[in-house]
Amino acid sequence: MKVYTKTGDKGTTALVNGKRVPKSHIRLEAYGTTDELNSYIGLIRDLTTDEERRSLFLDIQDRLFTIGSHLASEGDSRIVLPALHESDIEQLEQAIDKMQETVPPMRSFVLPGGHQTSSYCHIARCVCRRAERNAIRVTEESEVPELVIKYLNRLSDYLFVLARMVIYEQKLEEIPWVPKK
Repeated sequence: MKVYTKTGDKGTTALVNGKRVPKSHIRLEAYGTTDELNSYIGLIRDLTTDEERRSLFLDIQDRLFTIGSHLASEGDSRIVLPALHESDIEQLEQAIDKMQETVPPMRSFVLPGGHQTSSYCHIARCVCRRAERNAIRVTEESEVPELVIKYLNRLSDYLFVLARMVIYEQKLEEIPWVPKK
């Protein structure tokens, strides 16, 4: 099987059901952003030595492929897509809660940065928020499973708390945002 098909050379691509749409279509923006997020998650996984987190990142990457498949579909009932479950969201919430038992409470907004892995977590969080906004835009034209939006929202929360956790574990200090007057 060749990587290139030449079917997209004129600026269109096929959705899961075979329908061709312009590559500028919001569905492509949504699942393309989800794919970009998945790549950043892979990068963070590669930088992580904690085996429990590495395992969670593999689960997250699987869920992001699932989300991408839903965003690349127009709800054709003849096509069976992998499912998202409430337990996928609960898994993220449990990881967030566990980290928040350790990191100090926030007293202000914090500036992204301070450590390479933390910075990548912040970048992934921003890409995740963009993926969420794009998925919401898809819902304006057709149905997207509610859990897609919910998962992306919770994942961005997880990435934010993880960025803080990395700073804490490295015994570094978060830089608070102090607005200039």
